[in-house]
Amino acid sequence: MFFHTIEQVRRFSKILGGFTLLGLGAVMLFTPGPGWLVIFLGLTLLAAEFVWARRLMDRMKEQGTRLKDSVLRSRKTDPADSA
Repeated sequence: MFFHTIEQVRRFSKILGGFTLLGLGAVMLFTPGPGWLVIFLGLTLLAAEFVWARRLMDRMKEQGTRLKDSVLRSRKTDPADSA
């Protein structure tokens, strides 16, 4: 029974920490700070408990990869680099 209580406390702490980081990250989008990084960390905590958080985190990873690839492609074809 004691083990069950510890697991509940651990789960509650993950959920509370995840939502707290999401909130802080959202505030940091409008104030100085690493907003997207904090949001991603919050989603990482929440992804262990919620499917929607896992899907959102995976989507953010995909978008980040696309953005990175797009930037790398544009740098390779940038005429200013060859001048």
